Amino acid sequence: MKYRSLGKTGLQVPLIGLGTMTWGEQNNLQQACEQMDYALSRGVNLFDVAEMYPVPPRPETVGATEHCVGEWLAQTGKRAEVILATKVTGRADQKNSALAHIRNGARLSKDHIRRAIEGSLERMQTDYIDLYQVHWPERATNFFGARGYTHNPDGDGIAIEETLKALAELVDEGLVKHIGISNETPWGTMEYLRLAANHGLPTVASIQNVYNLLSRQFETGLAEMSIREEVGLLAYSPMAFGMLSGKYLGGDKPKGARLTLFDRFTRYDSPQSLAATEAYAKIASEQGISLAQMSLAFVCQQPFVASCLIGATTIEQLKENIDAVDITLCDEVLAEIEAVHNCYPDPAP
Repeated sequence: MKYRSLGKTGLQVPLIGLGTMTWGEQNNLQQACEQMDYALSRGVNLFDVAEMYPVPPRPETVGATEHCVGEWLAQTGKRAEVILATKVTGRADQKNSALAHIRNGARLSKDHIRRAIEGSLERMQTDYIDLYQVHWPERATNFFGARGYTHNPDGDGIAIEETLKALAELVDEGLVKHIGISNETPWGTMEYLRLAANHGLPTVASIQNVYNLLSRQFETGLAEMSIREEVGLLAYSPMAFGMLSGKYLGGDKPKGARLTLFDRFTRYDSPQSLAATEAYAKIASEQGISLAQMSLAFVCQQPFVASCLIGATTIEQLKENIDAVDITLCDEVLAEIEAVHNCYPDPAP
């Protein structure tokens, strides 16, 4: 495994990190434990969780993923070997929110963050979190694929300063070692950094945003910030919900696959995304590697990426994904990828 520095924390994180959002839904406890065992044996010691997981979120399963991690930690006693990251649910107080069951409408206030961390610690049977992340912003802004910004100051809600001070208290108490953000914008990221500098509060170590061959918007507004300010990207959905595995090409819907099981995932199924995926698949085939491995290798080669968070439902998929860390794409292949990107620029939001 290869490792990179996580922001200014001094932590070395694996270039491939383990995503967990299927545990408790598509994967049961035994399968989750098998994944953690195998990942750690390969040097993948960053496990990324969230209080709302698994996905899709349901009242019946909320917290099940953290519970899987907690059971594994209790069984193995390997807490000290793992960099454990989880997330506090962002604002979800809207009447039609699929997450209204979390704290009766989650917010990023001091009280809600306290309740959230206590729940996560209990479920994961640990007394501290290495990286505690804000899953998405409190304010009304662009995340989860939203295009086109409409300014709505009435939707700002809890100020970032209150959220950051609440996180700082957790750091002061030793419940959290480092903090991060997720699904954030350039303005939001710089606001966290500004407030930390002005008030002597903990600075964010990482930003967890979507980044893959079909969705490269991070390069435009956040990559420079990430490098200059040392806020490493934890790239999620590096395989675009499995689209970049190639298993959905030609309209296929494999049994048990995420996009087959759940019709809520439509982010990557546009005609442009499908056309781009076919073009990327051709490049990978000509290089004698799988589309999945080429897609992951591309993400891993970016200088602003601290860790590429993979998710798998089988050990076979997990092995193939981790093996991608040993692949380096040459300049010729990168040029071919850019040609496709120029033809289908960011087909997925």
